[in-house]
Amino acid sequence: MSVGAVISALSDPGLWLAAFAGGAFGAALGALPAFAFMGIIVIAGETANVVTEAVGVEAQIAITDSIAFGPVFGPHISFAGGAAAAAYAARKGYMDTGFDYHEAKNISHALGTRYDVLAVGGVFGVFGMIVRQTSGGLGMPWDPIAMGVVISAVAHRLIFGYSLIGSVHVDSLWDMTPFESEEMHTTAEGGEIVADGGETAEKAATDREDGSQRLVVEPWLPQQYRWGNVAMLGLVVGLLGGYLVVVTGSVFLGFGISAATLFFLACGVEQIPVTHHITLPASTAAVALAGGTTDMAMLPALAIAAVFGLSGALSGEIVQRVFYAHGDTHFDPPAAAIALNTFFIAVLYYVGLFPGFSWLPL
Repeated sequence: MSVGAVISALSDPGLWLAAFAGGAFGAALGALPAFAFMGIIVIAGETANVVTEAVGVEAQIAITDSIAFGPVFGPHISFAGGAAAAAYAARKGYMDTGFDYHEAKNISHALGTRYDVLAVGGVFGVFGMIVRQTSGGLGMPWDPIAMGVVISAVAHRLIFGYSLIGSVHVDSLWDMTPFESEEMHTTAEGGEIVADGGETAEKAATDREDGSQRLVVEPWLPQQYRWGNVAMLGLVVGLLGGYLVVVTGSVFLGFGISAATLFFLACGVEQIPVTHHITLPASTAAVALAGGTTDMAMLPALAIAAVFGLSGALSGEIVQRVFYAHGDTHFDPPAAAIALNTFFIAVLYYVGLFPGFSWLPL
């Protein structure tokens, strides 16, 4: 891990071109569909690796690293590029989908073939690649791909003129209750908050569609923001992440399964939970507790996985309340939660409480 490693990686012109293409492709598909497809590729890659190991083949198949986490579908490239392209397209007035929130948050929407939108996705794909290669090459103590998604979100908000936090129309960033009562505020300068209860449903819907009014609070997931529900989800999915890594030896299989389920969310199926920021910290912590090996005892692995599953879920909720619920573009709570919780794992390794650091590039 050195500056030389970063320079060596960034000196490959093929990587730059592939990252540009991956970011543009993510924009064309839409950030969320591209991410869900990445999950399917992770499942395929990790299954291939488990099978080759089981039959005694030494060479691992690099589907996960080269395609799912590489320039084709790496979240720091395709997802981040798609999210940035949505922010750009909304700013240009290209998006008119009737989305309940600001159009720039509509990461399920495929952005098609506009050359300027694809170019923005490509540029941010390259940006995400640079962040990932720099962070990983220097051995920074977090998941470099997740950090690439986070920094890219900050960059697209600042570059396209969006507020980093957004317009806060409540007394506290933590208060989600206005969403439950469907309180609205006008988007015009100086507009005041108005209650939705005094309007007809048709009028409220029209106001949302033409952009004259916005919900006071826009939680990242309407089905997943209450603290108790989030905590319970973190515990049970964390346990599943720990179990999967024990029985398969794959630290990324649970993450892939969680990501693949988001196809249902992209297709509009209600109540689908988002869990990849739970499974990945959970399985990573289980391997770190076992000293970096996947040969581990079940109960300790499940215990630490439950703790980091809970931490991943709750930290994601904190991030969404600060950076998503009041903002105009997509700021990804799972990526921030993964970056934060892999940092926690690195700290526990550095202070000697974890004997290993799993797959982190330390």
